[in-house]
Amino acid sequence: MKITFLGTSSMIPTADRNHNSILFDYENEHILIDCGEGTQRQFRIGNINPVKITKILITHWHGDHVLGLPGLLQNLSRHNYNKTLEVYGPKGTANFFKNMFSWFYTDVQLKIKIKEVEEGVFFENEDFILKATKLNHRVPCLGYSFIEKDKRKININYLKKFGLKNNPIIRELQKGKDITWNEKKIKNKLATTIKKGKKVTFILDTGFTQNIINLAKYSDLLVCESTHSDELKEKAEAYNHLTAKQAGEIAKKANVKELILTHFSQRYKDVTFLLKEAKKQFKNVKLANDFDGFEIN
Repeated sequence: MKITFLGTSSMIPTADRNHNSILFDYENEHILIDCGEGTQRQFRIGNINPVKITKILITHWHGDHVLGLPGLLQNLSRHNYNKTLEVYGPKGTANFFKNMFSWFYTDVQLKIKIKEVEEGVFFENEDFILKATKLNHRVPCLGYSFIEKDKRKININYLKKFGLKNNPIIRELQKGKDITWNEKKIKNKLATTIKKGKKVTFILDTGFTQNIINLAKYSDLLVCESTHSDELKEKAEAYNHLTAKQAGEIAKKANVKELILTHFSQRYKDVTFLLKEAKKQFKNVKLANDFDGFEIN
């Protein structure tokens, strides 16, 4: 499980920070959260193959979060992307997507599945769920959580006592069931242990709302926008953004394990003081820079 920041600026890119985009890797899933202008170039600079993308989660349709989509889709098409690209976003996403292809001549040939998201769980498989909540922005905007399901880990040494190894019946134990092997009952609670799933929450472009805390509750990692310093709190509120101090307060109230700050105003060349502001509220904080990668263990 890994997060790579492809862009960490806010509305205006800088010489060091591109428009917002985050790649989240989990086993065979590669989820792109937002796609600001220049994202396909960030993939190239970071030596990351964009064809690996399986899903795109759009938080909202402000240009600094989506203007990279046309170029990225052309890139995928030219590289013979052969999967069905799943795109999720707030109300209006299907119409925006349709209109986007009327901006210019294009020969994009992709299978794209678009789903507009309200709130709650909008995707689930045997390994994880994706959950959304509405945020407080000037346009329809969503926050997202990736929630890994708990898994049962097999106690190999315990099974050796029964002479059991590499047999399909072990799958029944992973499903939480007791089994019988060589006329001996093997109890699931002794043969397996529960590995708690990880939770990662992404909050981008929003003023404060209780929904953030509700969604982020008990996350192993919270990625949160920190557009302004606390001295510009009124400006942040006027444009429905958060300060670094507020991000720290949210992390504390949501009882998360770790906080990463991103989406910084172009006015700040050095953002280390934003880290200090957040740390006054919540200790375990990091700053995101373009191309930073964070492993989630």
